[in-house]
Amino acid sequence: MFEDNLVPEITIEELADIHPSLYRLCDVRDEVSFRYGSIPGAVCMENILQMAEDGELDKSTSYVLYCMKGIDSLGIAYALRRLGYDAVSLKDGYSEWLMSSYDSDNDEKQKEVEKSIRKKFHKQLFTRFAKGINEYDMIQEGDKIAVCISGGKDSMLMAKLFQELKRHNKFPFELVFLVMDPGYSEVNRKVIEKNARMLGVPITVFETEIFDAVYEVEKSPCYLCARMRRGYLYSKAKELGCNKIALGHHYDDVIETILMGMLYGAQVQTMMPKLHSTNFEGMELIRPMYLIREDDIIKWRDYNNLHFIQCACHFTDTCSSCRDDGTSASKRMETKQIIARMKEFNPFVESNIFKSVTNVNLSTIIQYKDKQGNTHNFLDEY
Repeated sequence: MFEDNLVPEITIEELADIHPSLYRLCDVRDEVSFRYGSIPGAVCMENILQMAEDGELDKSTSYVLYCMKGIDSLGIAYALRRLGYDAVSLKDGYSEWLMSSYDSDNDEKQKEVEKSIRKKFHKQLFTRFAKGINEYDMIQEGDKIAVCISGGKDSMLMAKLFQELKRHNKFPFELVFLVMDPGYSEVNRKVIEKNARMLGVPITVFETEIFDAVYEVEKSPCYLCARMRRGYLYSKAKELGCNKIALGHHYDDVIETILMGMLYGAQVQTMMPKLHSTNFEGMELIRPMYLIREDDIIKWRDYNNLHFIQCACHFTDTCSSCRDDGTSASKRMETKQIIARMKEFNPFVESNIFKSVTNVNLSTIIQYKDKQGNTHNFLDEY
């Protein structure tokens, strides 16, 4: 179907003129990136080239490939053509499609999104949001909270849930919707601003040069980047008169962190619902989405046809390697898959992992550390 052009690319406008039944739209990024956001109708085919080389790819099908910026997908399209496949790359990739997907009627879209939180997803999202805040005593009267927005689905939903909570106004507290620009690409910055405008979230943006600072770092640059971003958020929030910062980690982040600590870190620990800052006196970090499931966030996003960035990093095309907690996304995806497999045999495995760190019996622990970092061994009092 696609002509054998010198450069096997197709624009979004050209693709719109072709009936979807005539081609297969393939996202060649990894599963982490695909899960964060993709073009409707696309399938995740990270290993499409390997499939072609192994003879497992249908040669009677035409393929449209895309990655984040149209760089990797173009190389794969060339390779597939050399193997005799009809394949092209979507010019400028997912980021270009994302920029073209916004509706000009922001007011109507905002109303639809807010209605979905109050009606269709009230039990899954707002009820669990409020329960987490109440159960872990996250907000007090007079608080001024910096709601930290990275641009992804989790933090944007958190902003809308805070607005809904504020609408109930059971006691006075203030909100600042804080966006730190650590060196965003132009596309990522625009996507965040467009989403905030469309969803009615009045963001406060401040710039840093974190990406440039970690560019030359070879050992754990993502971890260092995450630590620096956290520090800048605390500092800016305190400057704005806030006493708390809120991050968008959810229930799945918590159980994955518990299991990752055991499997990859040889330790038992969890992601706390709130904690005091050790470097910024009087500041506290809260995670109000602690009880919300990621699948419900994805359902809310897709129901409202919303599209967010996965990661702000501009050093890689797919950017699946860094997260705002400094962990490896590949290890986190492995852990997701492990939990999914265990769930096939035990439907309660997720809640059991979550509850395991609330039912710790110290008399059966060989060794543990107290809050001061002192080590206690069971032989000490045997």
